[in-house]
Amino acid sequence: MGKYYITAAIPYVNAKPHIGHALEFIQTDTIARYHRLLDEEVLTLSGGDENALKNVQAAEAAGKEVQEFINENTKLFEELAKKLNVQFDVFQKGSSQNHHQSSQKLWDLCEKNGDIYKKSYRGLYCVGCETFYTIEELNENGECFEHPGKKLDEVEEENYFFKLSKYQDQLIQIIESGEYDIIPEFRKNEVLVFLKSGLHDFSISRSNERTKNWGVPVPGDGTQKIYVWFDALNIYQSGIGFGWDEEKYKKYWPADLHVIGKGIIRFHAIYWPAILLSAGLKLPKKLFVHEYFTVNGQKMSKTLGNVYDPSIAIEKFGTDALRYYCLAKISPFQDGDFSEEKLVESYNSDLANGLGNLVARVSRLCEQNNIEAGQGSNVWCADLVKYMEQFKFNEAIGIIWGLISEADKKINQDKPWEQKGEKLTEILEDLVKRIQAIAFNLQPFMPQTSEKILKQFSGQIKSNPPLFPRI
Repeated sequence: MGKYYITAAIPYVNAKPHIGHALEFIQTDTIARYHRLLDEEVLTLSGGDENALKNVQAAEAAGKEVQEFINENTKLFEELAKKLNVQFDVFQKGSSQNHHQSSQKLWDLCEKNGDIYKKSYRGLYCVGCETFYTIEELNENGECFEHPGKKLDEVEEENYFFKLSKYQDQLIQIIESGEYDIIPEFRKNEVLVFLKSGLHDFSISRSNERTKNWGVPVPGDGTQKIYVWFDALNIYQSGIGFGWDEEKYKKYWPADLHVIGKGIIRFHAIYWPAILLSAGLKLPKKLFVHEYFTVNGQKMSKTLGNVYDPSIAIEKFGTDALRYYCLAKISPFQDGDFSEEKLVESYNSDLANGLGNLVARVSRLCEQNNIEAGQGSNVWCADLVKYMEQFKFNEAIGIIWGLISEADKKINQDKPWEQKGEKLTEILEDLVKRIQAIAFNLQPFMPQTSEKILKQFSGQIKSNPPLFPRI
């Protein structure tokens, strides 16, 4: 059915991963696994946003060389992905030579189109967002909405600028028409309101002095480095060969889906397509914008000390228990809250008492009555497919838990322990088929668990230790 190229956002590596990164990695992997099961040739990419000023500052604070510091932190993100059973085919480092080469090519294409010029500029810069803001874009205290409580830097220097304003009408047209499809609708409307309020050209370089000489050099100007949001967005292209492996690039580009958090929507919905239009390159097809996790009811903050390390949850409760919580217990389109207490509650009620108990009851009855599993039906639930296409993971998993409830109801109605002979065999074979269907549909969400169930319910069925021992 062709290729499907999906990307997660490229995390800053100035600090260790937190539960928000786990949420996005899991969402991206779930979509990728779903498309693999549709027999599409899927390529999944993320990487390390390594050329940011905040990385330089964090390395200085840690008393380490920048390259050493970002190598250590980027590795933590790669390790988190593995712990989460997230399959990234490419994890592209922003400090790699092929990425530098690729980003300089992108710059050259935009410059040849007459969209890059140099001028002096003065403005308020948020290091956390790595972007300039106008007074109108700040909160009542003159702070960035993403990083309240942090003073913005007043910066004045000569930089290169990109003619973003030139693409205003074209961007409105491609977003309104759905050529570049933004999901959900309310985020699409938010982008259109911003576009129609008028675009301003933006700075796409920083002086060597301010970047501490770290980053991708501006082609032909040894005094400047390419602005991190120009080069980091290009990781989506550099990771698949743009500028260094054209055959691979042509095979996979454009991206079928970018998965991002709401805080970086402007860069992906406005800056990125404008840069690609300027360079004469194809646009990504779709942008899925998810909301955030709070932790114990509050926004994650180092000051509050509630930045939660997902590795802790994985060690305590297992990978699939965390995947389940992230996908089933929040809507992707509303902020959701994470706490270990809520994770334990969902683990016991839905996984131990729900799915785990069903599998244990049926496998025990099958073992006692020498029931052999037939070939399961590899058919998706229609409603699950509908919700997956809309990225409503919680609704999709709800369909599977509806199947679990129906199977439990069937057991209680038919009372197989009271039956004998053909009637008993008929009941148990029906329950086996139901469990096989549950496990098949569960594959993108909880791959380890679905694999265990499918293996257990093939051939001669035996009882196994509980899938989810009650906590």
